[in-house]
Amino acid sequence: MRKQEIEHIMARMLDSHDNVSDLNITVGKPFQVESAGQLLPVALEPPFEELSPFQTEIFALNLINGNRRLIDILLAEGSCDLSYELPGKARFRVNVFSRQGHYSVVLRRLETKIPTIEDLGLPKAFEKIAEEKNGIVLVTGATGSGKSTSLAAVLNRINDTKSVHVVTLEDPVEYQHPHKLATFNQRELGNDFDTFANGLRAALRQAPKVILVGEMRDRETVEIGLTAAETGHLVLTTLHTVDAGQTINRILGMFATDEENQIRIRLADTVRWIVCQRLLPKVGGGRVAAFEILGANLRVKDTILNGESEGKTFYEIIEQGAAFGMTTFDKYIVGLYEKGLITEETALAYASRVGVTRRGIDRVKSQRGEATTDIENLAVDFEYGTKGRPGS
Repeated sequence: MRKQEIEHIMARMLDSHDNVSDLNITVGKPFQVESAGQLLPVALEPPFEELSPFQTEIFALNLINGNRRLIDILLAEGSCDLSYELPGKARFRVNVFSRQGHYSVVLRRLETKIPTIEDLGLPKAFEKIAEEKNGIVLVTGATGSGKSTSLAAVLNRINDTKSVHVVTLEDPVEYQHPHKLATFNQRELGNDFDTFANGLRAALRQAPKVILVGEMRDRETVEIGLTAAETGHLVLTTLHTVDAGQTINRILGMFATDEENQIRIRLADTVRWIVCQRLLPKVGGGRVAAFEILGANLRVKDTILNGESEGKTFYEIIEQGAAFGMTTFDKYIVGLYEKGLITEETALAYASRVGVTRRGIDRVKSQRGEATTDIENLAVDFEYGTKGRPGS
């Protein structure tokens, strides 16, 4: 396969279904795309019933395009990341990886239109995040849960409202922000800097007010990120964690035990928001985001400093912090169910605490006049305990 054939296949894959988010090239399977969370085969002419190891390797090498750095990383680490543009169609974030001696490729489609907080229907907390002057904001969740999209919406709001210098460190650059009120310098791992730590260290000399770090991958990056937040920068970044408590613990786990107290103090001083998100299957197709949002206050700072304890968990603080823009996953999921965006089964499957979510759903059902149980024909047994007594 030549480059022209590769790009023809990619274009056909994009047009094969609605809302294609990923292209999947795996040995032993046909060309596949992900649409609304489902992997679907792509019909091509001539047909590819099962891709051979040779075909997937040629596909991967065409995308890598002879880049020695990427080839070295692929051979040494077993996978590599790159960006790829299909002229006139789309840009992709690409991961090439080996599997049992064969190569597979997954291409994530990158949106070209910069999202807004309003378009995405994000919670009000995201507007407050865009207004922050300094500190660190952590957006967390699994791969593909929309973290980059949410952060792009925050940067777009900053671009509309503040005349500041913004430096982004990304792997790869996903949304290309135009210069509006803000001045953007977007840098890509591999092309513009070699590691997030080095890129972040250099960013401190580039006079930005806002720094986006694609991912806090290691201790060194976290340490420099905290230093940036302490010196008056607003640092936006991501982590692969599922909730606020795990996020704090993941960061603490990157450091030695004897450093824990110092890192707790630094986190308590710099953390402004922790936003965790998940994508849930939507009624009628597509997906909808659910959020857990933790905003910094005195109780949060105290819990970061001293750790969670009975009656002082992050979950309980978030539950009681609705007035400050906080929300638990469970409360947000019940709200999505109330709006008819997700089914009861989906709500319970993605809940953090199933019992809490079930009670919330039952409350919604009661308000609608719907049954909250499938047990029917209940009646009081007035003769219970009297049967068998003398004279009964």
